[in-house]
Amino acid sequence: MATLLNIETATSLCSVALVQNKKVIARREMLEEKAHASRLTVFVEEVLHEAGMKMKDLDAVATGKGPGSYTGLRIGVSTAKGLCFGAGLPLIAVSTLEILFRQAILSLRLAGTAFPADALFCPMIDARRMEVFTCLYTPCGDLAEPASAHIVDAESFKTALDERQIWFFGSGMEKCREVLTHPNARFQSDIHPHAMALAEVAEEHFDRQQFVDLAYFEPFYLKDFIATIPKKRSVL
Repeated sequence: MATLLNIETATSLCSVALVQNKKVIARREMLEEKAHASRLTVFVEEVLHEAGMKMKDLDAVATGKGPGSYTGLRIGVSTAKGLCFGAGLPLIAVSTLEILFRQAILSLRLAGTAFPADALFCPMIDARRMEVFTCLYTPCGDLAEPASAHIVDAESFKTALDERQIWFFGSGMEKCREVLTHPNARFQSDIHPHAMALAEVAEEHFDRQQFVDLAYFEPFYLKDFIATIPKKRSVL
């Protein structure tokens, strides 16, 4: 059993959860674009204060490693690394797509929603226009298809959908809903990568002592960052 500080910032959700012996003892969240820089360290301070703890009382820090927002990932990972360096703690990094999958499975089970044993689960993180960061999971959490940047159209996932049910969810799901019209397509709304779902995976990593190298670890961006120039520029 461990006491873990969990941080997830790969999407518009800024989420922090302090978990001890698999029980959430304090959490803070805000679903708002560009709130990470101003809220993340405040949330960390608040959950520690609420629990009457300091960083030295923790066993590790866990963070979502992406894919997702470049800015959100940089803020979350750099904050997690800074906390670990300062307190001498190990760092755990978990795929944000896996966190989404865990949240989706939990939500279905809590709602009493049944799904076939051969169903697949498709987390989708918005990557602008009709592109998403995605992968496919089996119900037991094995990867059926690895993470990729995928441009969604009417033919997307057709081979798999012809054979089985696929559940789609995450920030990129809504924009794909109108084109994924196959009768085997299922959609879950309001599924976000909560730090509480991260905590479940992080505990497993901690038990196996699966830590990342603090000095060299970088977020999993999946795609190279491409800077764009605004169309309207003021001329000095």
